[in-house]
Amino acid sequence: MSKTESAAGRAVLMAAHCAGMIDLVTLPVWVGTLMSAYRFDPQQAGALVTCFLAGAVVASLFFAPRFHRVAARPMAALAYGVAALAFFGVTLVDGFELMAALHAMAGLAAGCGLSFTHGSIGRSANPHRLFAMAGLALGVFAIPMLGGLPALVSAAGGAAMFHVFAGVMAVAALLAALAFPSVRAPAGSRSGAPATPLRPTAWRAMAGVACLALVQAMLFSFVERIGNERFGPGAVASMLIVLGFVTLLPAPLAALLQRRLAPQQVLLAGPATQVLIALVITQSTGFLPFAAAVILLPCVMIFSHTFAFGAIARLDPSGRAVAATPAMTMIGAAIGPILGGTLVKAGGYTPLAIAAALIAAVSIACFLALLRPQDSGASLSLENGTHP
Repeated sequence: MSKTESAAGRAVLMAAHCAGMIDLVTLPVWVGTLMSAYRFDPQQAGALVTCFLAGAVVASLFFAPRFHRVAARPMAALAYGVAALAFFGVTLVDGFELMAALHAMAGLAAGCGLSFTHGSIGRSANPHRLFAMAGLALGVFAIPMLGGLPALVSAAGGAAMFHVFAGVMAVAALLAALAFPSVRAPAGSRSGAPATPLRPTAWRAMAGVACLALVQAMLFSFVERIGNERFGPGAVASMLIVLGFVTLLPAPLAALLQRRLAPQQVLLAGPATQVLIALVITQSTGFLPFAAAVILLPCVMIFSHTFAFGAIARLDPSGRAVAATPAMTMIGAAIGPILGGTLVKAGGYTPLAIAAALIAAVSIACFLALLRPQDSGASLSLENGTHP
């Protein structure tokens, strides 16, 4: 059986990460396709994606506490297989209700697979580095998805996007069945021993990640619509292709800077940067500043989340906390599309920036826990980012 430190084990974890995080790189195309090809309004389109993300949150909340007690390989393979069937089912139905049910089923399955994927990464020797490698793989994955999906949907219709989603999940299921890695036991753990409760600092950091993801999803869901309305589809298509290449950079950069930047510094700067990006996206009338802001938006999330993942894995070596990564990211991402759609429907795009500022303030408050004197021991131990 492959291990997390083997080439095969890492490759499978990276593929499973890409499949489970498919919303992160395809969200604007996903929402845009539901609006343009299926004629849903912004609120309905956001609600469908929210069904997927909410399903992932529920699955992650259920499986993350059980990560250390359940065999990861069969669960991951089964989960991604069910997600593939659910997305294929979307291509066969019409109507909001049936599509919503299948989106929720796909989310439940993907969230389960992703929980076992992230829990396994968290139990590796260097979770920060391995999660950065998975982030790089996601950046590579984003290039054909962002560059090719809009043209494919334009040529073959909205169902083509869900065929691609089904294929991605099917590949992840096959790879998981063949070589999903085993994980080492946490240092000092005993079989059957009760799990140690998570530190309050870890809970606060997890809440901060959820806020980061909420701002990311709320804005990213509508950048295609904003761009098309202001600058035209051609300019937006070019921007998305560039975005796919630029998202290759933040994960390896986070790995290189692992021992040069304290996680606390990165996690406080991330939300503040999101606010500046939100202002440019919603208020800019020039294409270049708009495109630069859109391209930076996922980069901030990927870079910040890599440091957050390493920090949380350090606080909880059992892998349970990072197994809840889908819940952390997707509870925010689940609210983001429908919240953004509601705000846009009610008041246009400016309310998105206001909401981003309010949510970022909450995120900063959560991450400030890592700087408090009573948590200084935990904070200093996060500098290295590796398990003892």
